[in-house]
Amino acid sequence: MRHTPHFVLSDVAEVARLVRENPWATIVAHTQEGLVASHYPVVLEETDDGSLSLVSHVGRPDERSLELGQGEVMIIVQGPHGYVSPGWYPAEQIIPTWNHVTAHLWATPEILSDEENFRVLGELVDHFERVMPEPSSLQLDEEGARRVARGTVGIRLRVTRFDARLKLSQNKPPEVVDRIVAELEHGEHYAQPALAAEMRRVHPR
Repeated sequence: MRHTPHFVLSDVAEVARLVRENPWATIVAHTQEGLVASHYPVVLEETDDGSLSLVSHVGRPDERSLELGQGEVMIIVQGPHGYVSPGWYPAEQIIPTWNHVTAHLWATPEILSDEENFRVLGELVDHFERVMPEPSSLQLDEEGARRVARGTVGIRLRVTRFDARLKLSQNKPPEVVDRIVAELEHGEHYAQPALAAEMRRVHPR
């Protein structure tokens, strides 16, 4: 990512929150065939030392396309983002921008055993189903779920380093920030309430 020191996000806990709240990730691998990208949900694992560890799965034959386990991959997690118009700035400022929360994470995938993959798949379903009025579960038909699971390969991604940005108008005065937040919350053209909520977290009043 572009080198912008005043927007760098270095807090591991905040990166973990970003992953937790935005679990649809892009996995990029540099393979013998060139760059390959795939998109899968990831779930944050709790670790004793506070490091970042993710679990996911890919559908066969993506594990071969990505050459998983043979080298490092980049995982891209994209949080709320959106266009910021200069119409929300003082009249003399005419350059627009794009606010965003983004993290690039690097890890070498560990291939899970079939049994651990099935456990992780079950936890993935449980994670997203927990808010449903009648949650589904792989345990409702374990035999059928295990047949489907054979078409997937589970992976663990222990993050070795990351590069993250929290670009939320930190370089603007409070009155401009308030205008941007108001437009993102209720504006007619470029409303992005989730991005407005991120800005409120960074710019408390």
